[in-house]
This record gives sequence, C-alpha cells and structure tokens, in this order.
Amino acid sequence: MFAIPQPERQPRVEWLQVLALFGLMLVGVAFIYSATLAHKTNSVPWYREQFFMQMVWYAAGITAAVVICFIEYHTLARWSMVGYWLAILLLVLVLVPGIGSTHGWGARRWIDFGPFSGQPSEFAKLAFIVAFANFLSRPIDELRLSRIFFRALGMIILPFALIMKEPDLGSALIFLPVGLVMMFVAGVPARFIRRLVFAVGLLIALFLVDVLYAPPQWQIKLQDYQKRRLLVYFGRDYASAHMTEAQRHAARVQQKNDSYNVEQALISVGTGGMFGKGWKRGTQNALGFLPRAVAHNDFIFSVIAEEKGFMGSVIVIALYSVVLFTGIRMAGQVRDRLGKILAVGVVTLIFSHVFINIGMNIRLMPVTGVPLPLLSYGGSSVLCSLIAIGILQNVNLYRRSY
Repeated sequence: MFAIPQPERQPRVEWLQVLALFGLMLVGVAFIYSATLAHKTNSVPWYREQFFMQMVWYAAGITAAVVICFIEYHTLARWSMVGYWLAILLLVLVLVPGIGSTHGWGARRWIDFGPFSGQPSEFAKLAFIVAFANFLSRPIDELRLSRIFFRALGMIILPFALIMKEPDLGSALIFLPVGLVMMFVAGVPARFIRRLVFAVGLLIALFLVDVLYAPPQWQIKLQDYQKRRLLVYFGRDYASAHMTEAQRHAARVQQKNDSYNVEQALISVGTGGMFGKGWKRGTQNALGFLPRAVAHNDFIFSVIAEEKGFMGSVIVIALYSVVLFTGIRMAGQVRDRLGKILAVGVVTLIFSHVFINIGMNIRLMPVTGVPLPLLSYGGSSVLCSLIAIGILQNVNLYRRSY
C-alpha cells in the first residue's frame, strides 16, 4: 500500500516561542522593578519609572513585530539594501558631534530624539542580517567566486568599523559570529571560512598581546576604559616596575575600582544559593553594592541570580533555550535558502547576546555592555529583539510559499 500524501497544514505562529518571550518579558519587568525601586529615594511619577518604560517598549516592540509578520520576508529582502545603507548612514551620523550624544563612559553611541534616545548599532544588526541573507541567497556557484566572498566580507567590515569608532566593542563583535554562521549556512566554501576564522583569530591574538604586554608607545590606541576592562578580565596588574610608589598606589586603587562591578556581580550570583533571597530582598542590589547605574541593564542577570538563586537562573536560561531551539527548528523547516539564512542569522544574534551578557555576569567574558535580550532595560535593545523575533516568525509563517 502506498501512503496517500497529506496536504500540509496552513502555516501558523510558533506559539511555544511566543510563550517563552512573554515569560522573559514578565521576568524583565519584575526584576527591573526590583533593581530600580529597591533603593528608590526620589519622587519620580510611576509612568516615568524604568519598569513602566520597559513595558512601553515591550508594547512598541510587539506592535512592530506584528507589523513585520504582515510583510512577506521576500519583500523585506528586496528592500534590504536600502535598510542596510540607511543603517550605515545612521552609524556615520552618530559619530558627528551635535547629532550623536554621549552617555556613561563618554562613547558616542546614541542619537537623541527628544524624550528618548536610540542606539543605531542595535538597528544596524537587524539591517545587516536581512541584507546579508539576501546577498548570500544567490546561487551556490556564485558564492564560490572570490569577488563575491570579498563583497560579503566588506558588508561585515563596514558596520563593524563604524561601531568600533563610537567606540562600542561589544556590539561590533556581534557582527563576526553572525556573519560567519550565515556564510556557513549559505554554502560559502569551507576554505574561505577557514581562512577567515584563522585571520580573525590571529588578529584577536595579536591585539590582546599588544594591549596586555606591549610597551605603551607601541600599543593600539584604545579608549582608556576599554583597555582597563581587558586588563581586569585577564588579571593583569595596572602597576608596572617603572612607576613611582605613589603611581603604583594610584594604579592599584584604579584597578580595584574598575574590577568592582564584576566582583559584585559574582558575589550576587554566588550568594543567591539554590532558591535566592527573595524578590526585592537582594542585599547586593538593595544596599547598592551592585552599582545602581548598571543593575537594571548590563547586570540584570546578577539581580535575578541573587533574588531567585540557581533555580531562577535556570528558568531564565530555559526560556532563552526555548526561543533559540524553536528558532533552529523553524530554520530547518524553511524550504528556500533566503528564509533559512535569515532565520539562522536571527538565532545567532540572540544567542550571541545571551552568551556574552551572561558570560560577563559570571566572568567568563569581559564586560562589553552587550544587553541581555528583553531583560536588560533599554528601548533600542527591546525593540530590536522583538523585531528580530518578528522576522523569525515571518519566515515561519511564509515558509510554505516557496
């Protein structure tokens, strides 16, 4: 007997992924509330509190994601180079004094739009993924040509270099794994990818040797805070033999101050135990040991780990795992190469953010300011994370059309 082929069911939303996303958003609101209001001393109206603003960004991001789902991904791809060059234009404009603004460490990464500011590097990641997927979806025979490979490399290097200029090392580095994985899935010859990985690895190794060991006059010019972050991560002593006693003392004080955030984040994670100290009862956060300026964004995972312990951390990682593995499954079900490459790019983007952020909370990675998707406070990050998921759901919805 021959099996009668059954017609495919109509495409549908991947609800398991959506449920995991809503779970992450609930966690985000709850712990931004805890991180910011546990030590509240001012009388800011409730509608201007960070937890409420995060909810506003969630609503805006969900709306944008739904709109994206109504535009079939091949249509998005046809306009992708327009989006890519608009993103490049914004990355150039953010470097212009008077247009780009500086926050925190003095890096010029934001453009102010009145009541809020946007970070062009976040939107550049999305524009890059769509444009790069469209570029790589060409016939396999073309991907074997050296000139096509170098054009693809140029698409990665251009936003990478502009974001490094801000400077924003963390966001710039995201382009490397995303670009490499997309090229691998697209079918770029393995010899090209091996040579690229070798070249990137060699450059990173030479860069670290230069920063950590070379005399000051030979070192690559970095922002002072970037160099200090690397020295802290690799455990290098700020003080050197040619310094005076007073200079060595000042250097050690500076090193202690620079390593403070990471040490307090580790203490927060380590003291949470199995089930944590309870919501809003984290002493590291409430007493201000975990710096209040970063507790609700870069180090939100440490707040969760302290207040909900190992089990709370596992739940967060499990929610991200659902998002990522359903994304991988969706990519595997796509029939055409454009959709597959696009889905893989989005999954790699989310994974890179999660890995780097959680890694820097537990000192597996240096502090780079990469946000934790949907949990870290910030409008640009939330919007782009939800739009990225909207693109992934779009690929799933229209995958049977090709």
